[in-house]
Amino acid sequence: MARFHPAVVLAACILSGSAAAYYTHNRDLRTFQSDENPEADALKKTYGPKRNSYSVEEYAARDFFQDKRDGVFVDVGANHYKVTSNTYYLETALHWSGLAVEPLKQFEDDYKRYRPRTRFLPFFVSDVSNEAAKLYVIEKNTLVSSADQQFTARDGRTPKPVEVPTITLNDLLDGERITTFDYLSMDIELWEPKALAGFDIDRFKPRLVCVEAHPQVRQQILDYFARHGYVLVGKYLRADLNNLYFTPLK
Repeated sequence: MARFHPAVVLAACILSGSAAAYYTHNRDLRTFQSDENPEADALKKTYGPKRNSYSVEEYAARDFFQDKRDGVFVDVGANHYKVTSNTYYLETALHWSGLAVEPLKQFEDDYKRYRPRTRFLPFFVSDVSNEAAKLYVIEKNTLVSSADQQFTARDGRTPKPVEVPTITLNDLLDGERITTFDYLSMDIELWEPKALAGFDIDRFKPRLVCVEAHPQVRQQILDYFARHGYVLVGKYLRADLNNLYFTPLK
């Protein structure tokens, strides 16, 4: 599996706007143009064609862990229990278990009903615990909920502010008595650096981290993982233009 240090591939990670042509996203069909992205197509050929994740996150996790069974995940910004979920397949097909951390409580009942091996925790992950954060939400598209109002409102719709409780990943994992786990998925719309600041990755040492990396915060994310001895998984760098994947160097 090819792996590169963040300093080596930084230029490649700062993708141009034209790179969006690799994918033709549809919120319902969630398809991509395989003829323009051979890396994504290779994953699709092996693990698809169906998937639950928005992009190739599900394929990448399955590929990295080689369809390992009985793993443990932490899904930060989990949203819907199935649609665009990075962990639904891991639980339902491969018997994984874990945590779904999502501040919007409207998803809680479905997790309890359809994801019995997942514990739903209604928190907003940040760099401090026990505070109230303001989350900006568009009711018809909760996927873009963010603590950054301008980010949520960038398509012209007016988001609704919702007050949500904060927690650090350290406090959350300690509270759940988790000492180590396999897979961290993080998608919280520009708040990733804040969430990582409250996470002692050297102590919990997940084997794979999938983190959404918008241009505004990408450098901070790369710097965090470089400081902690994690390297980019080069195999997924061009297959997934939305996320970066990291694994420990040692």
